[in-house]
Amino acid sequence: MFLHDLGIVCALGHGKAEVLANWLAGRRPEPAPVPWLATAIPALSVPGELPPLPPGLADYDCRNNRLLLAALGQIEPAVRRALEQYGPHRIGVVVGTSTSGIAEGEEAVGMLRTTGRMPAGYHYRQQELGGAAEFLARHLGAQGPAYTVSTTCSSSANALASARRLLRLGVCDAVLAGGGDALCRTTLEGFAALGAISKTRCNPFSRNRDGTLIGEGAALFLMSREPAPVALLGAGASADAYHISAPRPDGSCAKAAMQAALRDAGLAPERLDYINLHGTATPQNDAMESRAVAELFGGGIACGSSKPATGHCLGAAGAIEAGLCWLLLSESNREGRLPPHLWDGELDPEMPRLGFAALETRRSKPLQYCLSNSFAFGGNNVSLLIGHA
Repeated sequence: MFLHDLGIVCALGHGKAEVLANWLAGRRPEPAPVPWLATAIPALSVPGELPPLPPGLADYDCRNNRLLLAALGQIEPAVRRALEQYGPHRIGVVVGTSTSGIAEGEEAVGMLRTTGRMPAGYHYRQQELGGAAEFLARHLGAQGPAYTVSTTCSSSANALASARRLLRLGVCDAVLAGGGDALCRTTLEGFAALGAISKTRCNPFSRNRDGTLIGEGAALFLMSREPAPVALLGAGASADAYHISAPRPDGSCAKAAMQAALRDAGLAPERLDYINLHGTATPQNDAMESRAVAELFGGGIACGSSKPATGHCLGAAGAIEAGLCWLLLSESNREGRLPPHLWDGELDPEMPRLGFAALETRRSKPLQYCLSNSFAFGGNNVSLLIGHA
């Protein structure tokens, strides 16, 4: 199904042009403690102001929905045209999130514990997972299927695959699909408790890697059956429930998701131009992903992790990283540039060597096909194959 337009906000900036330029230039935002959260754990937050929610939707007001609104604002004219063309009942909304408005819930519970009452204006819709899609649908007046997918780090990748199924089944004529996640203490302190937060900087696939860096953001696509230059050509999923948080060490479950995406697209592995690796910089994830990629593709395909530039955006990661691939394939990157893999360059001798892209790496012609990996807790894995139709 065709991906007509993209709205994106993350630590690299607001909008397609700023995000792509910063990513290709190898910009690496500096992690810092989040001012509005009572924790010293560094993270990558979205810079600048976010748009306020309309007064009639105040019950949904939270940073997560403001991130989604910021992404939507970049493509809202195109979405409004689709509403007019197809009718509200034919427009769906499918988004992924893992945090929703938990930060607002944390603040409310804190006040309840200290004062005995909840904050004025607090409503559970601010943090209810389904509220993300419900808010967007109400804001737009879309009346087709509207639901939120929450499968931790693969949430919004699953949302894109789910939106594609709605179009294939003829349930919708267009779908607003993607995801958003805002920073909150629950995720920051939860990942710290797991020993999964880096003590220095996110350093994926290095022998010195010691954990990830949490980020936030949102990305939304307008998807339909009408032709456009770039399409979601394949989606592959796997789930093995190997462990509640650790991946299967041999990478077989991750490999199965990538193979399924290739089969779905009818594409041979050697046709790929670039793989956006899940690349969290945690010891176990990088080890298993490097094995899976090496077994399936060898070491010749250009690849890299965007986590050092965006942070690990959890429920929003799948959509944001699919958006990064969409940008690589867009007219804005006609020279075929690839983003640099940001790390210290020290190979782990226990892992196979991969074809990490460096600064100013270019293809001799525009890119055709990209694969984006999202590997989640419980072995809930999704690979999306995005390319020129």
